[in-house]
Amino acid sequence: MSSTQASTPTPTPVPDARALLRASRAGTLATSGDGQPFASLVTPAAAPDGSVLLLLSGLSEHTRHLRDEPRCAVMVAGPPVEANPQTAPRLTVTGLAAPEADPALKARWVALHPYAAFYAGFGDFQLWRVAPKAGLYIGGFASATRLRQADLSWDPAAVEAVAAAEHSVIAHCNDDHADALDRIAAARGGDGPGWRPGWRMVACDVDGCDLAREETVLRVPWPAPVADAGGIRTELVRLAKMVRG
Repeated sequence: MSSTQASTPTPTPVPDARALLRASRAGTLATSGDGQPFASLVTPAAAPDGSVLLLLSGLSEHTRHLRDEPRCAVMVAGPPVEANPQTAPRLTVTGLAAPEADPALKARWVALHPYAAFYAGFGDFQLWRVAPKAGLYIGGFASATRLRQADLSWDPAAVEAVAAAEHSVIAHCNDDHADALDRIAAARGGDGPGWRPGWRMVACDVDGCDLAREETVLRVPWPAPVADAGGIRTELVRLAKMVRG
């Protein structure tokens, strides 16, 4: 085996697809009205269990479609690795959409889309949740993997345990470790060519956490899913040690 072959990363389509879904802040929603397909720009956020959250206006064409036909698809994409756009990783999730009344999930969506805070409370906007049934992950040019519902389903016990600890983890990190969050964000490229403090944790889940400063949100993934608050602490300590000055 040549050195080039030895250094080629092993494809991990399911973890990569999950990571892309967690990190994506823009995507395409495909709906159907009277048998006519329709596509529109949406701003997704992943719920703790990995389902797709969308804040939709009741005045929008796609919302009217979903009321009549909840079957839909959401596509998210990462940046291409070459000039050819086909080298971009992308994930299409198919599933059923339904209105979501949980205020905690709406707060999560707003935390991941802080620019939208001023209109998220408008009467015509409502949170919707797309429960994944299947998917197709394209890892790059000519690299496709079909995903089952199980591939897009997270361990319920782990999701529940992390969700129960999320509030206290966020409060502790923001109150006692703000400097570490700034360094973690800088190491992840959140500051571009310069450095400026003010990053705060706004969400965490089994796959990582999200840091925000003003209207910028940065995804920080764990190398592997965690199962509880102890797993989160282990990952945060690891990250803090890596970026310690």
